[in-house]
Amino acid sequence: MDWIQAMILGIIQGLTEFLPISSTGHLYLGRNLFGLNEAGLFLDTMLHLGTLIAVCLIYREEIVTVIKNPFGHLSLVVIAGTLPTVVIALLFEDFFEKLSETGATLGWEFLVTGAILWFADSVKNLGNKKLDDITFTDALLIGTFQGAAILPAISRSGITIAAALFRGIDKSTAAYFSFFLSIPAIAGAIFFQSTKLVSGTIESVSVEMLIIATLASGICGYIAVKWMISILKRGSLKIFSYYVWAVGVVILLGQFTGRF
Repeated sequence: MDWIQAMILGIIQGLTEFLPISSTGHLYLGRNLFGLNEAGLFLDTMLHLGTLIAVCLIYREEIVTVIKNPFGHLSLVVIAGTLPTVVIALLFEDFFEKLSETGATLGWEFLVTGAILWFADSVKNLGNKKLDDITFTDALLIGTFQGAAILPAISRSGITIAAALFRGIDKSTAAYFSFFLSIPAIAGAIFFQSTKLVSGTIESVSVEMLIIATLASGICGYIAVKWMISILKRGSLKIFSYYVWAVGVVILLGQFTGRF
């Protein structure tokens, strides 16, 4: 892997982690494009670390609030939203890993992501719940949707924002809660990847390439969070639907013709 490939993978991770188009699915495509299918776990960990740093910088005040008030409303709904994700990840880890390795359902998952975004856009102006109005039921449902995003091309940010909108949560609050809920999710992914690194073989990736990839991931992740919040305030999610539908169709055609 050269520095250009490292930077591109970092940009892909940073943007697609928070834009509703699936980071895992795009990283899979990026690795295949560069022929880096086997050069992944340690790099993945560092890419996720970059996006974790970015979202923590944006939500640094909220994180301090949670630490100071661990039994406050925000802390409790984040815990409630994280629990279903953890349970789903633990129960279906092997199943999801096999799907990620083969990419067999990648195209269909992009199509599903597009459909979810399309329907969510139709209700994004109907909800008026604010952060203090989010119930434990809301959080549990959003966390369950987040668990489904372990599938390679189901967008975590897209599906959690959609779930929040379906529950009548205001669009700005939906984005806020989705991105804040990503902090334990990304941290958990880093933890699980790190445990595998301890027991496995760390691929040979130079320090320079890791730094480039992590910086690109963090910078683009920061931009993507700000951009996505702005889009939800004034724009439409349907543009992302068109994009992921196009990607899904291209992948399915590639699989059908034997080129992917």
